[in-house]
Amino acid sequence: MDQPSRLHAFDNLRAVMMWLGILLHVAINHTTGTLPLPWRDSQTTPVADLILVFIHVFRMPVFFILAGYFVALLIARRGPRGMLAHRMRRLALPFVIFWPVLIVCTTVMMLVYLHVMARGTVGIDMSLLARKGAGASPFNTMHMWFLYYLIWFCILTAALAPLWSRLPAPVHDGVDAVFRKLTKSWWGPLVLTIPLAIVASFYRAGMLAPNGSFIPQLTELVYNGMYFVCGLLAWRHQDTLLPYLTRTCWRKLLAGFVVFVVALAGFKVFTTRPASVPHLEAGIAFSYNLASWLWSFALIGLFLRYMPRQNRVLRYVSESSYWVFLVHMPCTIGFGAMLYTLPAGPMTKMALNVLATTVVCLLSYQLLVRHTLIGVLLNGRRQDKPRPSTLGQDQVVAS
Repeated sequence: MDQPSRLHAFDNLRAVMMWLGILLHVAINHTTGTLPLPWRDSQTTPVADLILVFIHVFRMPVFFILAGYFVALLIARRGPRGMLAHRMRRLALPFVIFWPVLIVCTTVMMLVYLHVMARGTVGIDMSLLARKGAGASPFNTMHMWFLYYLIWFCILTAALAPLWSRLPAPVHDGVDAVFRKLTKSWWGPLVLTIPLAIVASFYRAGMLAPNGSFIPQLTELVYNGMYFVCGLLAWRHQDTLLPYLTRTCWRKLLAGFVVFVVALAGFKVFTTRPASVPHLEAGIAFSYNLASWLWSFALIGLFLRYMPRQNRVLRYVSESSYWVFLVHMPCTIGFGAMLYTLPAGPMTKMALNVLATTVVCLLSYQLLVRHTLIGVLLNGRRQDKPRPSTLGQDQVVAS
C-alpha cells in the first residue's frame, strides 16, 4: 500500500484549510447573529455570516479525515507506540509549550478589544468582562481544541490498535466491506450523516460548536471521531478510494452545493421564524452535515486531481501553516481592536485584518520559526528535497 512519493496534495489541502482559519476568525468578528464571544466590531455584515457557515461546513471535517489517515500511516510504519510517540512530539508537546503563551496573549488582546469597545481607547479593565457576560473560566483550549481532541484520538487509537489486530479476519473483512459501501455509493454519505445530525441537533440551529473545555465532551468525541475513523479506514483503502474520490470530485462538489443551499434556507427560516417549521433544527443538522461529508470527499478528490505537486510557494505555505494556526487568533483579535474605530465598512475592515494577520504570521514564521528549533518542533527537520517513500511520515495535520 506504499506510494512512491509523498502525497503533496494532502500537504496542500491541509495548508489551505489552516490558512482559512484566519478568514474564519476575522469573519466571526463581523457576524450579525448571536455570538458567545464578548467582542465584536460595530460594523457587521451577512457576508461574514455566510463566510462562517461556509468554511465551518468542511474545514474541520477535512482536518480530522486527514489526521486519521496519517495516524493509520504512522501505525503501519512505526507501530502503535511509534505513532503515539511521533504524535505526542508533534501535537502534545507544542500544545503544552504554546498554550500558556497563547492564552495570555489572547486574553490580553480580548481585554484591550473590550476597552476599545466601551471607551474608545486602548486599555485593560477586568470589570468589562462581567458587563459583557464573559465570566466563564478563561482556561480553555481556545482555537487549539482541534489539537487537544486529536491528541485524545491518537491515545485511543494506540490503545485500541492491539485489540483491532487480534480480531478475526472476518471482522476486518466486514468492516472493510461496510466502509467501501459507505464511501463509494451514492447513498453512503446519507447514512454517514445520520449520527452526526443526531448529535448536532442538540445544538443551536443544528450546528455543533466546540466547547473548548479540557474535559472531552461526548458529543464532540462522537462527532469529530467519525471523521477521524473515516481517515483511519481510508488509509487501508487508499489504492481504490483515492482514485474514486478523484474521479467523482466534481459530482460531489455539486451535490454538496445543492445540499448546502438547502441548509442556508433552513438557517434563514430559523433566524426569522423558527417555530414555523417542525423539527427545523434537525433538518438543518442533516443537510449541513451531509454537505460536510460531500465537500470533504470532494476537496480531497480535487486536490489529488489538480494540486498533486508542490512548488516553492505551496511548500512554503504548507511549512508555515502549523505556526500560522497557532498564532493567528490573538492577531485577528488585536487587529480587530485596532480597526474598531476606523471609519470603514465591514468588508474593508475584514480585508485589512486578514492582510495584517497574514503579514505578521508570515514574518514571524520567517524570522522566528523557519530556521530555528521552533520549526523543528512543529515540522521536523527541513529537507531541501523530500526523500522518496516518505509519504506523510512527517506531515503534521493540525487546525
